[in-house]
Amino acid sequence: MTHFFLRAAIASLGLWLASTMVDGLAFESGGWLILAAVLLGLVNAVVRPLVVLLTLPLTVVTLGLFLLVVNGIMLALVAGLLPGMAIGSFWDAFWGAIIVSVVSWIGSAIVGPRGGIQVTIHRE
Repeated sequence: MTHFFLRAAIASLGLWLASTMVDGLAFESGGWLILAAVLLGLVNAVVRPLVVLLTLPLTVVTLGLFLLVVNGIMLALVAGLLPGMAIGSFWDAFWGAIIVSVVSWIGSAIVGPRGGIQVTIHRE
């Protein structure tokens, strides 16, 4: 459970950064931002695998680039479900999803698969 909340905190950081960098992405308050991060985690765990499976032929044809569009759609879905989150256009969702993905990727590299901060020491 701690792992989920740590991932939600990383997603919150990504959403906050995206809202500062993308003009069409906005939150009414910090509470909506945190709720959006939790809901984004749930949507990515439940809805995204189904959408990825249904769009697999298109993803293969575009060499995986369509997954960026799927990420934008998932962010737009979260905005549609939350009244305290607003996205101006598809491109705002697209760029916001890229920013959230990069922040989540960096956060996952720091946190590691077990949910704790990992330090690796290489000895020669």
